[in-house]
Amino acid sequence: MSACLDSWVVLAWLDGESPACERVEALLADRPVMSWVNAVEVYYRLERDHGRGAADDVLSELRITLDLDLPGTARMVETARLKARLPIALGDCFAIATAAAHRLPLLTGDPEILSRKDLDCEVEDLRST
Repeated sequence: MSACLDSWVVLAWLDGESPACERVEALLADRPVMSWVNAVEVYYRLERDHGRGAADDVLSELRITLDLDLPGTARMVETARLKARLPIALGDCFAIATAAAHRLPLLTGDPEILSRKDLDCEVEDLRST
């Protein structure tokens, strides 16, 4: 594993958006990590926008290509602590806690995450310029 992905970057990758698409493609051989909570975010967005079949297909692919991390009790408590001090989405807190637990940079383009300077992990901005 060389990086942690959040739902923003995976959705951008699936949409072929640069530079997220190229950056994620370059990491796939190393099986980047992603919280199951963030995978669920990807799933519901895909089902809502493209139907259940598309969401099922993508989830099957994510299970093969990524190291999906199922948070245990300690990670959930750490995530709750992050949420208590940061005014950002709960899914974002899971992404941050997962990256910190694995000591990996978090790849994202999510403005809520990128606006923070007080995170427990390194963050790589993959928004298009």
